[in-house]
Amino acid sequence: MGESRRDIYGDLEKLLEPIKAVEEKWKLVPAFLKNKGLVKQHIDSYNYFINVDIKKIVQANEKVVSHADQTFYLKYLDIHVGKPDSIEDMHHSRLTTPHECRLRDMTYSAPVTVDIEYTRGQQRVVRNGIAIGRMPIMLRSSNCTLAGLSPAEMAKKNECPYDCGGYFIVRGNEKVILIQEQMSKNRMIVEQDRKGNMSCQVTSSTHGTKTRTNVTMNKGKYYLKQNSFQDDIPVVIVFKAMGILADQEIVQMIGTDDRVMTAFAPSLEECVRASIFTEQQALKYLGNKLRQKRFFGGPKKTPVEEAREMLATAVLAHVPVDNFNFKAKAMYLALMIRRVIQAENDPTSVDDRDYYGNKRMELAGSLLSLLFEDLFKRMNFELKAIADKNIPKVKAAQFDAIKHIRTDHITLGLENAIATGNWTIKRFRMERQGVTQMLCRLSYISGLGMMTRVNSQFEKTRKVSGPRSLQPSQWGMLCPSDTPEGEGCGLVKNLALMTHITTEAEEEPIIRIAQNMGVEDINLFSGEEISDPNIYTVFLNGNILGLVKDYQRLIRYFKLARRHGYINAFVSIYPHFLTRAVYISCDGGRLCRPYIIVRNGKPALIERHMQELADGFRTFEDFIHDGLIEYLDVNEENDSNIAVYESDIIEETTHLEIEPFTLLGVCAGLIPYPHHNQSPRNTYQCAMGKQAMGTIACNQRNRIDSLLYNLVYPHKPMVKTRTIELINFENIPAGQNAMVAVMSYSGFDIEDATVLNKASLDRGYGRCLVYKNAKCVLKRYNNQSSDRVNGPMVDPTTKKPTWKHEIIDMDGFACVGQPVQPKQVLINKIMPTVPVVTVAPGAPGAPAAAPMPEYRDVPITYKGPIPSYVEKVMFSSNAEEANIIKIQLRQTRRPEIGDKFSSRHGQKGVTALVAEQEDLPFTELGICPDVIMNPHGFPSRMTVGKLIELLAGKAGLMEGKFHYGTAFGGSKVQDVSEELIKHGYNYQGKECLTSGTTGEQLTAYIYFGPVYYQKLKHMVMDKMHARSRGPRAVLTRQPTEGRARDGGLRLGEMERDCLIAYGSSMLILERLMISSDAFDVDVCNQCGLMGYFGWCHYCKSSASVSSIRIPYACKLLFQELQAMNIAPRLKLDKYFD
Repeated sequence: MGESRRDIYGDLEKLLEPIKAVEEKWKLVPAFLKNKGLVKQHIDSYNYFINVDIKKIVQANEKVVSHADQTFYLKYLDIHVGKPDSIEDMHHSRLTTPHECRLRDMTYSAPVTVDIEYTRGQQRVVRNGIAIGRMPIMLRSSNCTLAGLSPAEMAKKNECPYDCGGYFIVRGNEKVILIQEQMSKNRMIVEQDRKGNMSCQVTSSTHGTKTRTNVTMNKGKYYLKQNSFQDDIPVVIVFKAMGILADQEIVQMIGTDDRVMTAFAPSLEECVRASIFTEQQALKYLGNKLRQKRFFGGPKKTPVEEAREMLATAVLAHVPVDNFNFKAKAMYLALMIRRVIQAENDPTSVDDRDYYGNKRMELAGSLLSLLFEDLFKRMNFELKAIADKNIPKVKAAQFDAIKHIRTDHITLGLENAIATGNWTIKRFRMERQGVTQMLCRLSYISGLGMMTRVNSQFEKTRKVSGPRSLQPSQWGMLCPSDTPEGEGCGLVKNLALMTHITTEAEEEPIIRIAQNMGVEDINLFSGEEISDPNIYTVFLNGNILGLVKDYQRLIRYFKLARRHGYINAFVSIYPHFLTRAVYISCDGGRLCRPYIIVRNGKPALIERHMQELADGFRTFEDFIHDGLIEYLDVNEENDSNIAVYESDIIEETTHLEIEPFTLLGVCAGLIPYPHHNQSPRNTYQCAMGKQAMGTIACNQRNRIDSLLYNLVYPHKPMVKTRTIELINFENIPAGQNAMVAVMSYSGFDIEDATVLNKASLDRGYGRCLVYKNAKCVLKRYNNQSSDRVNGPMVDPTTKKPTWKHEIIDMDGFACVGQPVQPKQVLINKIMPTVPVVTVAPGAPGAPAAAPMPEYRDVPITYKGPIPSYVEKVMFSSNAEEANIIKIQLRQTRRPEIGDKFSSRHGQKGVTALVAEQEDLPFTELGICPDVIMNPHGFPSRMTVGKLIELLAGKAGLMEGKFHYGTAFGGSKVQDVSEELIKHGYNYQGKECLTSGTTGEQLTAYIYFGPVYYQKLKHMVMDKMHARSRGPRAVLTRQPTEGRARDGGLRLGEMERDCLIAYGSSMLILERLMISSDAFDVDVCNQCGLMGYFGWCHYCKSSASVSSIRIPYACKLLFQELQAMNIAPRLKLDKYFD
């Protein structure tokens, strides 16, 4: 009996227990990263472009017709992007790999072929597989040779299995198309202009056109602003031109509240004053205000027709107009006016430009589709022009369109855009610089961080706080820590770990489902219903879809349909109560992330599901199909109630966060215990983690990059985070676990400088390899000559090569394994000079046989402060059939004074002293520290995360395991301290040290343990610079500028001010003239102008000419002033007293 009662109580207790957390739910993150996220959005976007979008572009421009011949046409039936190949000779091509393209400086691209049907003379011809150009292929996309390969197959192709892909290889360089952040298209944005008036702006964007339409208010009246019109047009006239003539109907559309009607009344009066009552009059009025087009094509139109055409196509271009039925467009315009009137009375309804729901991210796919569409249209335009020109001519052969298809336009257009980063599309007046960047391969993290970078379209020079500040809507979408310091701060951002960027979804099924759920078509209503407070307007991608009475039911059913997989998972729906609207979005470029669905206060996800995932029965897609997880974008998040932990779930909760650490990005995810650090320290680490040396990729030994840094003995970090495991950082790490003693030693370690143990350096701590390359191309020239490589120059007496050519083999390249001294020759290249054609003495005037061209030496020499070793030599040919030589040089460097190190907490410092191990303090176990760090680095920086990392790392060494320092979690200090006590250590991580110099015990306990240190790329050897004599600039004859050009050290204005303050006039003279650009000039004391060789041209005498010494730049200034008709005259007092 007692037993059963205990059972009942046990059951009750079980029911009253708080919701048990699903322990392993973080395992959803790797499942998500397998098929979405990080770099997958680039690849998804590109795949959508080459498989779907490119076909749509060709369908939209499928026919080329000619005015000259009505029967001629050329129609595109289909388009296909092939596999990447390289053309070996004229007709032979073979599949290529990205690694081959990197080494041979080629472009990794695939042919684009079309199937066409056209007329040749009187017959119809169908041709398949006509090449129209080449498309650069993104690595790991569906057409790439690496798509879906296993790690072993990747290794066969010389590729790193951890390499994320998502970039292009153009002319041997790896280029990334950065994610561009833009205001969303086709949406109303209400804002205040400079004069304080409200305006509503819509940027319309369809496949063919991009226009911007504004509704502004001026002196109580409303106007429509559009580039096609010269002046602002009163809105009532626009309504009448659209065929809505009754004032009553116009007012009903805009709103029948007293406030709205009062505000709109003056605009109605204005129309009456202009005496415009009919549609014809309104169109005539608009026709007179049209801007003149620059070029005319096709038949002439009357101003009325032009105005109607303009209203249909340019004003609010994204709202479709069928057969001049302007109903939907008029409704849209009315809503814009209503929004402006609302915003005047209620400042809270003004839109925020920086809110992420109003932003769209442009990925590689959408940018390339804009560019390809422009190039494709241009190709068709040229074909049409050729047809117009050639068809009327009477020729023996009929006009064959295929022979006139140029393939190089599209190829070069795409290649140049990616290579230079200049996106220029004349039709849309779009000119952007810096869209692409070189993929930075300093470390694995710098490459990965570049793929998640988001670039804002804002000028970096303006000091504005709005776009730079951390937006609340960024939560979980963009990393709060990872942004550069300086001018790009807050404008260059990085995606968080689980962010996905949507690609476009089809609108048709969404329209059908919405209409089945009670959305009624807009054309069935008059204006009255729209302004009814109970009726909500439904928008789809910024277009009015219809009206709905019970909006909550619509949203509820719509979400149900999405969770059951009837609608694309990335479609979002949310209500907007101020404007009484329901917005449905399925366009590309929205930021979204997955959340666990919560029903009746309980998460839908349970332990069983996680077990199935662990056993491999489930993938992430299955969680979405089964309605356990769904994607929310920024706008839909606002309509949800999201709990971060299970314990936060209340009745109203709709979703649960998968893991809180995913709100950080890739770079911030490397930091252990970031939630214990002051926030700017995490930001500093994000910048420095990209400069840390380490392993770049598994294929680093096969690459010949212009600069490669390698750490010789990289370690896994003792304290790791979940992110480190997810991005495989452990397998290709960048840093070493150093034993750190936090104490003051020697007085050299002030201001963050550190002391290193010499014995640690001997054992390989901080040692790195620096690879540089020298390359040259042997070009061929038109006059049958080409560059050549000569053997070494031999000393005639000893019969040995001269010192400069010591390391060169007989083929003219450096031998592998040879040490190269500075100024020695690596490749002995010679180049033909332009030959002078001489006339043979035998035949007067007849050119002689082409003489052998003379060659001059253009050797490629080694420049560097210390010797290097030749690692490998590569000889090949590039796409233009020119030979290409690459030589890789290797240097081994050990840390020296002035090299920069940093821990993972933004604590950077330089090496100040390399101390002998026997002088350093040691513990009772005889352990010496590798690094001694000054304790003054902690109090003001507040990097408590570093203290905890040391503690956890020490406990991990004792236990033989890795501890976790994941954000908002990780191993607890309490548990770590207990582990230390278990092994007989002080729970605070402190130890008794013995001084290495006196042999006595130090009087203080020293905080001692392992911390993960990164060696940064800034080394003294690459920075040191001095100059005695050297090159000068041609124009001013002053020393050149910069270390690379062996420049001088500039004594600037401020330094000059100091010397003036000291009164050291001769020192100023010496620095600013004698050591820079002293120059002797002759000056005539009669006229005060400069003479020449003791002779004055102006006075025609040498009587009073004397020589003075002035800076050359001063002489140049005088001569430039004389060229502008200003005569500076020099008056010499002391010379002729």
